[in-house]
Amino acid sequence: MTLTTEPEPYRLTATEALANFRSGALTVEQYARSLLSRIAARDPVVKAWAYLSPNLVLAEAKRLDSIPVDQRGPLHGVAVAVKDIIYTRDMPTQFNSPLYENDAPKVDAASITMLRLAGALILGKTTTTEFAATSQGPPTTNPHDPSRTPGGSSSGSGAAVADFQAPLALGTQTGGSLIRPASFNGVYALKPTWNAVSREGQKVYALIFDTLGWYARSIDDLRLLADVFNLQDDDDDDGDGGDNPRSGKEDGFSIQGAKFGLCKTMVWSHAGPGTVSAMEKAASLLREHGATVEEFDLPEHTADFPAWYDTLLDAEGRVAFLPAHRLDKTRLADHLVGHVENRRGSSKRDQVRAFDSIAAARPVVDAILARYDAVVVPSVPDEAPLGLGYTGDHIFNSLWTAMHTPVVNVPGFQGQNGMPVGVSLVAPRYNDLRLLAVGKKVGEVFQAEGGWKPQD
Repeated sequence: MTLTTEPEPYRLTATEALANFRSGALTVEQYARSLLSRIAARDPVVKAWAYLSPNLVLAEAKRLDSIPVDQRGPLHGVAVAVKDIIYTRDMPTQFNSPLYENDAPKVDAASITMLRLAGALILGKTTTTEFAATSQGPPTTNPHDPSRTPGGSSSGSGAAVADFQAPLALGTQTGGSLIRPASFNGVYALKPTWNAVSREGQKVYALIFDTLGWYARSIDDLRLLADVFNLQDDDDDDGDGGDNPRSGKEDGFSIQGAKFGLCKTMVWSHAGPGTVSAMEKAASLLREHGATVEEFDLPEHTADFPAWYDTLLDAEGRVAFLPAHRLDKTRLADHLVGHVENRRGSSKRDQVRAFDSIAAARPVVDAILARYDAVVVPSVPDEAPLGLGYTGDHIFNSLWTAMHTPVVNVPGFQGQNGMPVGVSLVAPRYNDLRLLAVGKKVGEVFQAEGGWKPQD
């Protein structure tokens, strides 16, 4: 039997792979072998994996093939890469920390349990910065230019999806660890509404910011995992907003006649030429396709947000890394030692003020975002920096992480060196499905007309 699509199996999106499994054109084992061949060919350059066992992958693929068709889950056979701060019972979870080298707790995180029950093929563990909490990169390279970083802290997850080593990958975001690698690698990513997906069984950095999300090469694939994790909007399960002006149902939303906001945010001075150009081009394309685009500034009283965020991140990190500090601070990144030892000198009063200020800003920001089908914001300062030592700045992401809003990175633009630059779409809290539906239509335009195309 022949494949229903032309690409080699490793090139299939998750949605395409599912269609081939269901038609009988492809077995999970054939698919797994194709992915493993791709990884073997590319891993010496990209270095996206912290742990991968081909024997384990193939054994699981054969088991999945043996499941009767009427008992298969909604993700049957689809490969998912997992950031190495998320527990997997049959693989080590090492946090890229010397304190946890070869550590292998025999337990699955809640997210992994849900993926396994849905029939996913857990492919392996992807690289991260230390505890997903520093900007010091692992050895992973950007698949579009190995002299550049793939971003972080979800370094391996973003690179693996971009390089066709996995169609889906889990990542996490405390500052910009999902959206920044998505932009640098030219793929889609969803940072859902905060706490919409269980974080049980993953390393904690800042509970009030930490968010589990995922990467894909299409919006349809992002939606597959959104359904597995039971993301729901307030109106209904499929994103149909009825009379809601932000209705994002896929067969009803059109860019023609839609209303978009554009917000450069209070840190726009950090934008480089790639992001300046991407934001201008995004607004121009939306207008050309019949949308209204309205630029706005956030209220003046939010101007101190970056300082609020830094204060809270430091306070949360002080709690999260105290055990490792007491265990052996000489084997802990200096940045994390600084959290524990309060080098910023923040008081509890500072912490409370920052916490309350951010909490008070959330409903205000939600109300502003609710005026639009989606709001276009920067994903990154610019294209991926040269070198692997520094994974880039989260300056444009931390605002939306702290606001707890859903964010989708949409690829399609490029910087001065030909590297991908994305822009983000944001929406009010618990409007994840509508945002994905809007992102699908926007992504079709940006990828076709934005100017950046991946080269194989």
